[in-house]
Amino acid sequence: MSDFKPFELERRQMIDVQLRRRGIGDLRVLNAMLHVPRHEFVPPEYLEAAYHDRALPIGRTETISQPYMVAAMTQVARVAPGDKALEIGTGSGYQAAILSFLGARVFSLELNPRLADAARARLSRLGFDGVDVICADGTEGYSPAAPYQIILVTAGSPQVPPALIEQLADGGRLVIPVGDLESQWLQLLEKTPEQLSTKWLDPCQFVPLTGKHGWPPSTLRAARFSRFHIV
Repeated sequence: MSDFKPFELERRQMIDVQLRRRGIGDLRVLNAMLHVPRHEFVPPEYLEAAYHDRALPIGRTETISQPYMVAAMTQVARVAPGDKALEIGTGSGYQAAILSFLGARVFSLELNPRLADAARARLSRLGFDGVDVICADGTEGYSPAAPYQIILVTAGSPQVPPALIEQLADGGRLVIPVGDLESQWLQLLEKTPEQLSTKWLDPCQFVPLTGKHGWPPSTLRAARFSRFHIV
């Protein structure tokens, strides 16, 4: 793992101001957010903003999520050591690193080959050996490692992709933003042998989920959307 000292003050301010005051109370999640070095996951030109309360660009349309949203999604997922987690949308690899720090075995899917390669190298360099980054269509899940106790989707979807529900283990938690291109609601789906329950959480705004069960390319070309999450 990276040295804890860089940006130590900024990290602690992030925990106290952005997270605790907004309802993030899970001590394990707060500890992970404190120790996983977000500054290692942002482009050099945004280094000084690494711990600000905002998403940051990592590509033409891709972002690294704001710290609060990462913490909120992780908290409701209730990650336990030994859980198998599927992440849809690797991006920079930051959310995957948080899940790994909490003891999950992570399979992270990224459709963009450039981002997948960069995240894979970054996570390896930082010592997050419990993460497999796979270049694939995340809307179809990853059946070779299913079922999963945790599935996190880090892009806004018009619907819950059916493959993700199928690959969710009994007792598993699926966290996904669902809505239109302009805004979504974060949803928590919990699966039992008897039913699939859905809880509506925070309003949010994510970049669009692409792939077979995401937003069609023709719709994306015609739309205008924000690059940043809004909570």
